[in-house]
Amino acid sequence: MAKKADLLEQAAKLKLDVSAKNTIAEIEAAIASADSPKESKAEKEVVAEREAPVAKAGKRSQKAIEEAEAKAEKEARKESGETTSQDSEAEDHGKKGPRPIVRPRIERRGKKYQEVAKKVENKAYSLEEALKLAAETSPTKFDASVEIHARLGVDPRQADQNIRATVALPHGTGKTVRVAVFAPDAEHEAAKKAGADIVGDEEFLKQLDKEELSFDILVATPQFMPRLGKYARLLGPRGLMPNPKSGTVSTNVAQAVKEAKAGKVEYRVDKQGIVHLSVGKVSFGADKLVANAEAFLASLASQKPSSLKGVYIKGVTIATTMGPGIKLDYAG
Repeated sequence: MAKKADLLEQAAKLKLDVSAKNTIAEIEAAIASADSPKESKAEKEVVAEREAPVAKAGKRSQKAIEEAEAKAEKEARKESGETTSQDSEAEDHGKKGPRPIVRPRIERRGKKYQEVAKKVENKAYSLEEALKLAAETSPTKFDASVEIHARLGVDPRQADQNIRATVALPHGTGKTVRVAVFAPDAEHEAAKKAGADIVGDEEFLKQLDKEELSFDILVATPQFMPRLGKYARLLGPRGLMPNPKSGTVSTNVAQAVKEAKAGKVEYRVDKQGIVHLSVGKVSFGADKLVANAEAFLASLASQKPSSLKGVYIKGVTIATTMGPGIKLDYAG
């Protein structure tokens, strides 16, 4: 009994809930558990995770467990102030790190482009100066096209502001235009004399069935237009579908062919509110390019919608194929 009394005295010092009713073995077990170090909640969770069965995928997979342990070790090192080179590299390459330095656009261009771009100053040029400078800054070896890009203040989603028209360039575009005519037999002879490259009716439809599009402009008579309806998906996306606004649907087929061959081109505003048109080649010379550009700008100005309250032509830029852009001093 002396041993039990000693054990009860020791249990009382440890503030254990035991009494004389408990056996000596129970009192010794309570004292032993009180003397052993207590595990924290986190340690118990880690032990439980280690003892739990490993799954093939998910949070209980071997890979997920290893990642969780690595993360816990990393946080422990941060709290203790101990960091490794791997930790610092991971932080440098993290998503929240600084963005890589992006070079200016001009430095990402070719050497020839950078060389000619130095000639273009950050100012607005007159039409004559801009076209002359465009010819001087063409970096290509071939005869490049001279293009005009006009940014409009219209909303193309509005039907009355969806600009679409044609203009007859006095000196043409410098490109060989292939014109096809889809009309009755009575119109074939006149179309051929006017310079049409392809003329036909049933034979022409057979070519469309084979998706043979060996032409740049298609002219048709009003009575033949319904027969082209089944080819709308073929011709429409390529801009080859005849349209009265572009002058390619006409009762006077010969006149339409002559205009197309002489340099009558169609232009329309894109989704971003910009009109793009080639007004000739570098080899044209300043005088011919100026005449073509003036004809286009005059035609574009005449298409201003009556419902538009703000500025119609916000800015005009001239550039050659693969050449730098040149701002035009134009108020429209």
